[in-house]
Amino acid sequence: MFNTSPEIMLPSRRRFLRDAGLGFGSLALASMLHRDAHADIAAADPLALRPPHYPGKVKSIIWLFMTGAPSQVDTWDYKPELQKRDGEELAGADPKTGFFTTSGKCLKSPFEWAQHGESGSWVSDLFPHLSKQVDKMCFLHSMYLRQNNHAPASIELMCGTNRPGLPALGAWMTYGLGSQNQNLPSYVVLHDTRPRGDDQIWSAGFLPKTYQALALDARRKESVDNLVRDGKHSDAQQRAQLDLIKLLNEDHAANRPTQADLAARINSYELAYRMQMAAPEALDLTKESEVTHKLYGMDQPECATFSRQCLLARRLVERGVRFVQVFAGKGVGGDGSVNDVPWDCHTDVQINHRSCGLHTDQPAAALLADLEARGLLDSTLVIWGGEFGRTSDSQGAKGRDHNPNGFTIWMAGAGVKGGLHYGSTDPFGYKAVEKKVHVNDLHATLLHLMGLEHTRLTHRFNGRDFRLTDVGGEVLQEILV
Repeated sequence: MFNTSPEIMLPSRRRFLRDAGLGFGSLALASMLHRDAHADIAAADPLALRPPHYPGKVKSIIWLFMTGAPSQVDTWDYKPELQKRDGEELAGADPKTGFFTTSGKCLKSPFEWAQHGESGSWVSDLFPHLSKQVDKMCFLHSMYLRQNNHAPASIELMCGTNRPGLPALGAWMTYGLGSQNQNLPSYVVLHDTRPRGDDQIWSAGFLPKTYQALALDARRKESVDNLVRDGKHSDAQQRAQLDLIKLLNEDHAANRPTQADLAARINSYELAYRMQMAAPEALDLTKESEVTHKLYGMDQPECATFSRQCLLARRLVERGVRFVQVFAGKGVGGDGSVNDVPWDCHTDVQINHRSCGLHTDQPAAALLADLEARGLLDSTLVIWGGEFGRTSDSQGAKGRDHNPNGFTIWMAGAGVKGGLHYGSTDPFGYKAVEKKVHVNDLHATLLHLMGLEHTRLTHRFNGRDFRLTDVGGEVLQEILV
């Protein structure tokens, strides 16, 4: 029989507090158990393939890092007003925006501009090859960050903030998802000259060192140091030696459970052993056809190094490497000297950027075309951009200084809308003004595309939970397919 009395039986205050406390305690316990379960799996096998938080659209990322910072107003962000007002005062210009001092007077782009593709995207004549790929590209014109010099800005771009000792994006992704190929590292860096900030840009930080990138130097033809077994030992002897080392290390680690690096070192020995067969094959470009070599421009001296690295990047993601970062190599300064920060155009933007365009344009375009032809662009995201932008006013007569207040990055491939232009800078390209995108937003979006919720990807270190996006980050839903 139903109780039709209007009287409502409320619980006592003591019972309410007890029940509420148990409820919140259960939630907290579930959260801790989830975190501890992740930690236990990672400790047992740091590179084991782990399920994402939800199905992701991206399996691998290739980041073409334009070291030295291209000028947005000379590459992808066409500004007719800047062209018209060359030499005039730039309203709101701050001579200390960059690392040196600027004139406060507008400097027009010395390059020719035209619209390309069905999207009608404006591109300077630096990119005759990439301009044919614009309908694949999703442009973020409103990027900004806080640091105005190369090393700290590069660290902020890859680690979410410029504080030293934090893990980079590729390390976080490997920590969250594991490796798709147990015989190769999940995170690989390809570089020529070491960029400013070098190891800090691809550091595993406080994460176990298993998640540290394997950095390959183009000057040594991207060979892996100390990988080949010496001729004095057979495979069986090496296996026995590794088994003994593993046994000793595990015995040593058993009495030191808080030292995560010991487990990482054990796993690094095993990965190196497995890599002895897999890595040389993955890095062997003689397996590619002459047609492919020419597509990437390997027969052209001005872009041979970058073309080799882009082709290697394709081979690596083809074999399951999750995150590959290619750092653009040497450029030419305004005085004709070789510049180890290639896109750094303090003296003469025309000479510098023309050289860098020749170095990077054809290989980057070939990478997009090759990935698409092989069906890999449906699962791979390619990113192009530098650590900040350049000033719209001049440094000296023909150069541009650093500018963290507004720059362009583009992405192409899995999960993003091609031919889209998101956000904008002011009419002179000086500052991001519409739909501003901080690096935390970019990282949140990239993690989302990989199937990771950025607020849930955490690691406890020194008594607090850290995450790549710190306390910020919004997923850029408008750019997603």
